[in-house]
Amino acid sequence: MKKRILIGIAGGTGSGKTLVARTIVRELGSSRVAILDQDSYYRDLDDIPVADRDVRNFDHPDAFDGDLLRAHVRDLLAGRPVEQPIYDYTRHARLKQTNEVGDHAVIVLEGILIFVDEELREMMDIKVFIDTDADVRLMRRIERDIKERGRAIESILRQYRATVRPMHLQFVEPSKRWADVIVPEGGHNKVAIDLIKTKIKDLLRDSD
Repeated sequence: MKKRILIGIAGGTGSGKTLVARTIVRELGSSRVAILDQDSYYRDLDDIPVADRDVRNFDHPDAFDGDLLRAHVRDLLAGRPVEQPIYDYTRHARLKQTNEVGDHAVIVLEGILIFVDEELREMMDIKVFIDTDADVRLMRRIERDIKERGRAIESILRQYRATVRPMHLQFVEPSKRWADVIVPEGGHNKVAIDLIKTKIKDLLRDSD
């Protein structure tokens, strides 16, 4: 049976995980590589009053629908397509539409807390942790949340102090110990990305 490869890319918010994942897709080809984003698997809060949604802790492992994510990863590794949720960050709820992810040789799973889940870790062929300074990550998060999610800077900083930083120290940073490769500077570290690509190509050859 054809073996599919699961690459886990973890790291704190704004570390550059997405850039690394997209670089791998661009350089190996989208026909061979699919990206699964942990953020798409936030729990649907549509049944909770809108005023209560913003104060939820979105940086704790319980904020994610781990059962669905694990099921989708298992399906993709077995060659079965999945319907990945599409999450609306402005409402903290899932859209009715989904994004179909089909059969690919390589699945890149990226997210802040993917290494915290033991079952996900055990399915990964390569575990990569993107290690970026906290001040850089905070600046990137501020820029992203203002541009992409229409948030006010006061709200972003309040959330950062209340949950993002404490959860990073409690869960994300310690999960670095499970990484096979620790990459400083994220997607701008061309040497590290080239090494990862070489390892993926070796795994692809072994799986043929």
